[in-house]
Amino acid sequence: MLYNKFIRAWLITGCILIFFQIVIGGITRITGSGLSITKWEIVTGTLPPLGNKAWNDAFDLYKKTPQYKKINTGMSLKMFKFIYFWEYFHRLWARIMGLLFIIPLLYFIYKKWVDKDLLVRLSYIFIAAACAAVFGWIMVASGLVERPWVNAYKLSLHLGIALVTLALVLWCTYDVYFRNTLKFDVSFFRRLSLYFFVALIVQIFLGAVLSGMRAAVYYPSWPDMNGAMIPELLFEKDSWSIEGIVDYDKDALMPALIHVLHRYWAFLVYGLGFYLVIKFIRYPFKRFMHINAIVLFVLLNIQVLLGILVLLNSKVTIPVFYGVMHQSIAIFIFAIALFNLYVFRKGTNMEV
Repeated sequence: MLYNKFIRAWLITGCILIFFQIVIGGITRITGSGLSITKWEIVTGTLPPLGNKAWNDAFDLYKKTPQYKKINTGMSLKMFKFIYFWEYFHRLWARIMGLLFIIPLLYFIYKKWVDKDLLVRLSYIFIAAACAAVFGWIMVASGLVERPWVNAYKLSLHLGIALVTLALVLWCTYDVYFRNTLKFDVSFFRRLSLYFFVALIVQIFLGAVLSGMRAAVYYPSWPDMNGAMIPELLFEKDSWSIEGIVDYDKDALMPALIHVLHRYWAFLVYGLGFYLVIKFIRYPFKRFMHINAIVLFVLLNIQVLLGILVLLNSKVTIPVFYGVMHQSIAIFIFAIALFNLYVFRKGTNMEV
């Protein structure tokens, strides 16, 4: 079935909305704003506090959290409004996305512009989005009891579900635009694209854990880690324990381990990406795929530079701009890697 321009524009809009939702989530995480709203109110939470009394009530609830008691004691109401804004904006954006997905879809169904195949795939998107929302609250709740931050592992899973949602929307978008135009059955590139995609997913997950632990401030240097390529504590038997893994904010083990894994796994991702780019350019593809390879190469290099800048500027806190840009470029690379999986999927045999 050929889909009209309205469905195409709707899916593109969905991709853009999810991208910005992830970016806003990144800002919320880096600024420590995620725990500013202590309730999960799906309907009534659509409106922010109105009036001084409402603001003071919200602030009083925040003052009961471990984050306020352990980190932000004495915070002004003005500063509270700043962190409240980012968490509120993150939740509001999710509500806006829901409306912009559901309302047009109902109209498309009424007009019979979507077939059963697309409806099934769209249902997966809604399930994934709902899971992201629910797990988002589970993540926030993890920081309202003992820890002054949300649990880094739960934060990473929340981001992972968001990326699954984005991947489902992107795949639908690719299929709507390129179903009968870009389909190459080249097994070598299919395998290589899969290896790169899997390696990239692992790297993004490690980056999310590192960010959730705010581990960049532990080792704000590059290429070494405070003078060592691998921290000595990782070679000490007594450093390893289940408590050190679970209670990472009370132990130096996991910040060091995640740093090592994220830094050195990056070499594998970059190497696979560079190899993929070279193979793309040397293969007799059409110009479009060569441009795709060049863009991937440029983004990989920008990503490496941003990662280094995040580390070097994390002396006290994580730099918001570099941190958000580092995450944003990762999403673009993710989209390209997924596109390559789509292009080289099995069961196709069209001319390159």
